[in-house]
Amino acid sequence: MTARATETRYAAYWAVAGIARPFTVLQFLRDRREADRLWETTHPVQLAGLGSATHLSILPLVEQYAANGRLATEPGVSYLVSVDGKKILFDVGWNRHNEHPSPLLRNLEALGVSVSELDAVFISHLHLDHVGGRECQSGRTFALSARPVELGGIPAYVPESMTHPSARVEVLATPGKLAEGVASSGPLMRAIWLTGPVFEQTLLVNVAGKGLVMIVGCGHPSLDRMIEQARVVTGVPLYGVVGGLHFPVTGSRVGRGRQNIIGSGKLPWQRITQEEAREAAALLAGLDLGLVALSAHDSCDWTLGVFEEALGDRYRTVKAGEAIVVA
Repeated sequence: MTARATETRYAAYWAVAGIARPFTVLQFLRDRREADRLWETTHPVQLAGLGSATHLSILPLVEQYAANGRLATEPGVSYLVSVDGKKILFDVGWNRHNEHPSPLLRNLEALGVSVSELDAVFISHLHLDHVGGRECQSGRTFALSARPVELGGIPAYVPESMTHPSARVEVLATPGKLAEGVASSGPLMRAIWLTGPVFEQTLLVNVAGKGLVMIVGCGHPSLDRMIEQARVVTGVPLYGVVGGLHFPVTGSRVGRGRQNIIGSGKLPWQRITQEEAREAAALLAGLDLGLVALSAHDSCDWTLGVFEEALGDRYRTVKAGEAIVVA
């Protein structure tokens, strides 16, 4: 069966599922109204004294693609964000097969990084491919591997209620400064059919002489809202966007077609279109950015090509083990 036929079959299946279970559609519509209401009525103020950093390095630890064959790959996300020596673990991947050591731990070792070097954890949103698996998502926690990994009480900045046995969890309900030049955008809500609403935050780093770098997990709240939130919260011109933007237009790497139906922020018979991906690429191309690095974990290869064509040498595909340095 061709990829197009598979996608058509799954679209038809989920459309029938939505019609057969109208309560899921009604809940989605309620969630979407609430997300729009929050966006229209919540007015964050610019953070005082954000400051700036002199050096930013983003080392992808878990991604769909890798820079070399020594590193494990999976459709999840985890980045080591180093800001002037402070090391922040951004998301923890999926660990799809519940392994120990997990792909994250194996890649950390291969790249010469120890968990003991971490200063903080930052969780973008409570989805299984960002918190360490389905059990972590349902248990409202995160895990670096199938067996416990001691985090020694370091802070874990999360966008909604979560727990962890050895990290000091801090729920960020609003934008906040985390370190000199580093901030959370605060969580933005997006309605997701069948799985319920998601609250996603981005990590914002103001690099001296460059501008603001926005690090994104999946981009569920939509690109325009995330950019506007970052502008209001920091007052700093956007220099770069790194991470996932959720444009699985022509196919999905997760669940044989489910990701671009269930996780799209639309009803099951609606789809993310090629035109929407082109508009997002054009939006970033028109902002005169210095860097756009797109994750393949939640965008198809066709989408990656669209962004590369629009952005030229400012674009790169995020790969595990290939550091992105802004200094």
